[in-house]
Amino acid sequence: MNYPALAGRTALVTGAASGMGAATARLLAAGGARVALLARRTERVEALAAEIAAAGGQALAVTADITDQASVDAATRAVHDAYGRVDLVVNNAGVMLPNPLADGRLDEWTRMIDTNLTGALRVIRAFTADLTAAAAGGRTADLVNVSSIASHVLFPDYAVYGATKAALTQLSAALRTELGPLDIRVSNIEPGLTDTELGGHIDNPVLREQLGGMFTAIPALSAEDVADLIAYTVSRPRHVNLRQSVVLPTRQA
Repeated sequence: MNYPALAGRTALVTGAASGMGAATARLLAAGGARVALLARRTERVEALAAEIAAAGGQALAVTADITDQASVDAATRAVHDAYGRVDLVVNNAGVMLPNPLADGRLDEWTRMIDTNLTGALRVIRAFTADLTAAAAGGRTADLVNVSSIASHVLFPDYAVYGATKAALTQLSAALRTELGPLDIRVSNIEPGLTDTELGGHIDNPVLREQLGGMFTAIPALSAEDVADLIAYTVSRPRHVNLRQSVVLPTRQA
């Protein structure tokens, strides 16, 4: 779909190397936004930036690891040097590493918490002043957090992943009380089964097979479906905040 309200906006998308992040960046750029692409995989974001430029859009590739504060600080400087202040932040970066809690996978717990929650907080901390300035200047200002239905739907062996996403959903709700009075919109998006690379990180063969069975049984959402919802959300009139959206494949709903 076409979203003319995106024209002239300056956006930041984390996890832009693939999946929902890449699809969102493409759609925002196609609508006329200039987009900073943050991700760890340099080659991926550079290729995406070149693709967007070839299509007539504007994109900046920024290598960043949101689990590392120094990396986020450097990325923030790079974005500000190239584009100035941003008025649209999409916190999309995330990782899903399910295993039974009894396995005690502290490595996976730490990685999910650092990425899905603390990493999102680092990005919010880095760009809240930008959003505040945009809103104070009469422009639309958006913070979009990409959570998951695992924040409220229980799946065996996904306890820690679900806990990080529940925390992100709760954080979004709490931030609306702080940022809403400043005219900054905070939106939380909770996708269901979506065809991305997220499941490729699972090292448990049983759980990997179970997830594959879900994809066989349920026609999943595409990354572009979620990107379209994000673009629609941030294209509403400035006084309208679609604060919470749950998007599911029809057979999962």
